Amino acid sequence: MKKLILKSLLMVLLFSSSKALAQPARVQVIHNSADPAASIVDVYVNGNLLLDNIAFRTASPFINAPSGVPLSIAIAPSTSTSVADAIATFPITLVANAKYVVVANGIVSATGFNPNQPFDLDIYPLARETSTVTGNTDVLVAHGSTDAPGVDVVAVGAGTVVNNLVYGTFNPYLELPTANYTLNVKDSANTTVLASYSAPLQTLGLQNQALVVVASGFLNPANNSNSTNTFGLWVALSAGGPLVQLPQSQARVQIIHNSADPAAATVDVYLGAAKLLDNVAFRTATAFINAPAETAQVISVAPSTSTGASDAIATFPITLAANAKYVVVANGIVSATGFNPNQPFDLDIYPLARETSTVTGNTDVLVAHGSTDAPGVDVVAVGAGTVVNNLVYGTFNPYLELPTANYTLQVKDSANTIVLASYSAPLQTLGLQNQALVVVASGFLNPANNSNSTNTFGLWVALSAGGPLVQLSSSVGISTIKKSEKIKIYPNPTSDIVTVEIELSKSDNLRIEMLDVTGKIIYSRELGKQNAGLINSTIDVSQISNGLYVLKVIQGNEQKTNTISVNH
Repeated sequence: MKKLILKSLLMVLLFSSSKALAQPARVQVIHNSADPAASIVDVYVNGNLLLDNIAFRTASPFINAPSGVPLSIAIAPSTSTSVADAIATFPITLVANAKYVVVANGIVSATGFNPNQPFDLDIYPLARETSTVTGNTDVLVAHGSTDAPGVDVVAVGAGTVVNNLVYGTFNPYLELPTANYTLNVKDSANTTVLASYSAPLQTLGLQNQALVVVASGFLNPANNSNSTNTFGLWVALSAGGPLVQLPQSQARVQIIHNSADPAAATVDVYLGAAKLLDNVAFRTATAFINAPAETAQVISVAPSTSTGASDAIATFPITLAANAKYVVVANGIVSATGFNPNQPFDLDIYPLARETSTVTGNTDVLVAHGSTDAPGVDVVAVGAGTVVNNLVYGTFNPYLELPTANYTLQVKDSANTIVLASYSAPLQTLGLQNQALVVVASGFLNPANNSNSTNTFGLWVALSAGGPLVQLSSSVGISTIKKSEKIKIYPNPTSDIVTVEIELSKSDNLRIEMLDVTGKIIYSRELGKQNAGLINSTIDVSQISNGLYVLKVIQGNEQKTNTISVNH
């Protein structure tokens, strides 16, 4: 097996010129040909082996080479036994004391690649081994992706740093303060982000160094023999060795399935052509997952029986910001008929998501309205006042930063007059300290208008860790009008007769009203003046449509509301 014989080669080459001994050039060779036929190569100079078994995306260190004399650089397969096996030969004469970066790009194979850029050596004659300014990192950018267009590179926060760089060329060194950057690779019109990358120069300790960033691999592998050498940005250090891949910029995303339409009970989710999530059930959330940022993506939602993104029932273009966090809630109706109102299936996106609370000891709560037939609502935390104001379908209320305690939440109409429902939110009991979560208004207030769906209205919680949503229990049963007066409603839910039991501590006038969710009174009964004690009144709801209704008990100048669920 061959060995790297730099020292031996250098001695052979230096015999050709005594001048070269005093004034050599310095050269770094980078193997960037993504053609699998050239995956490992040997490099000869003037017929002598310089580099042995150089793998794709590998760089040599800077080495001395003779100057002022013609050199013949030959590239051969890794199985070569001599320069006679070369697949390409390139003449070159180096200048004394100059430094060169030599990048091997292009295609060796005759067919199977489009475009078929011929194998070549691209040479930059003003190379650097260290930064020119202390505290900086000097970056040379080389375009070596055969099927990528001319590109601009934008450093987020610093503007365009590379302008219209085309295949086979270099952008002169960027003299950058050593920091961590996000790089957006755009088309040369600077309109479309092709890809986004993190360039953690500071994290990697690259202060005072010079390096080469190479655009490498195929943007469209299908046009290039389905190669696995896909597009990316790779870094060659002056010391040589395997190139270091720059990671693609990521966003963090949580997806919550909240479409109550039974036709979308279980779905698959695709990002581009790749299946991101399989068999996601209604009222289920993913954990926060990484997704490519700064590039135009298409999210497709398909039936659970799907075999590919082409089976999608809905598609959504999206571009995520680097390092941002998102909550994505799938809401709405897939079916063409049977639902009123028929809010179309959609993805509602909140771009300032959190995975943990911002303050130690708190629980951060994002509220999302995803009930297609519920009106705009207020949410009142008993003892803490209104925490959500006029939240309408398809929107979010920004995070509430709540001390981790147990709360009672009243969902009211947007006029803040009628309690539509009341729920227990036991944040402390559930051990949700220091967490961030999403509370989703979910399901149908009036199932009769929505194909008699069993997905009835409620508040459900998505945890950052994902999994089935957690239902908040409805606070029904005994309620207080005054300190000593009590009301009991039973059975609840009901299908025909509901009994309202009122316990009075003193005689007073009573009236009972029943309202739908729009505030319309559908039942009213004056009980007149009643003596202290237990009063029972019944309401026949057998002819009332399924849904959630508000029961209002008025005692003198006081009133109390609660909810009745009618389900025939």
